[in-house]
Order: sequence, then structure tokens, then C-alpha cells
Amino acid sequence: MMPNKVTRIKYSPQFLRSVKKLPHHIQTKLEVREFIFKDDAFDARLDTHKLHGKDRDAWAYSIDHSYRVKFLFSDDGSVLYIKAGTHDEAY
Repeated sequence: MMPNKVTRIKYSPQFLRSVKKLPHHIQTKLEVREFIFKDDAFDARLDTHKLHGKDRDAWAYSIDHSYRVKFLFSDDGSVLYIKAGTHDEAY
């Protein structure tokens, strides 16, 4: 089972580049979602879910209806953010 409380978030270079390309209002929503995510990775507002296929080791949560964050859980309780973007961009 994955931990609900996230001890630390690490950011991949790809994630940081992808965030810069997001519209400003989505970047603002991401900041709010990240705060929720740190407290409870499986908060119902995030719609956190396991990915399938080639990304079967990854998870994602929703920023809004169109944008998502793809990430990996680590054994030490930290999380690595991989990418942010629309469904097509982040998967």
C-alpha cells in the first residue's frame, strides 16, 4: 500500500520544464493541489490513480479536468514528479 502522507517531493527536470509551459492559472491550481497532495496523496479531490501499460509503475493525480501530474512513489515515502500536462502530454 502506498503512503497517504508524502514526506518529500522531488522534481524531475522534465517536470520542471513541463510546468513552465502550463497556462498561469493551471500553475496556480497546481500549487494548491500540491499542498493537498502533501497532506493526503489519495484525497478525493485529486483523483489519484495508478497508470497502466508502459507507465504501469507510475501514478497520476488531477490538477483539473484537463491537466494532470504524473509521478512515482519511492520506498522512502518521497515522491518523484515526472511530468505535468494535459492527458495526452503527461502520459
